[in-house]
Amino acid sequence: MASTDSKTKENISSRFKSDQPPMYKVLLHNDDYTTMEFVVEILITVFGKSLEKATQIMLNIHNKGQGMCGIYPRQIAETKVETVHHLASRKGFPLKSTLEKE
Repeated sequence: MASTDSKTKENISSRFKSDQPPMYKVLLHNDDYTTMEFVVEILITVFGKSLEKATQIMLNIHNKGQGMCGIYPRQIAETKVETVHHLASRKGFPLKSTLEKE
């Protein structure tokens, strides 16, 4: 009887997952020109991170070459990437943002 219950839970779980839209990670990439302060500002204003979390993510980007800013449905992720590129371009920074299917 327990195996039937676990199979039912698996079926429900897999059906729930398939009903959800695919999610995408938004990444920021390190470069030699964008200031750390600007990256923190982007993380706070575009991604809604606290100063502490934004600083942690920025240091991760700086030390590892890239860092994840959040996970969103595709349209939201694409908008976040475009917003980052627009704001960076206005300030003259080459900050790169990409999305990656989770």
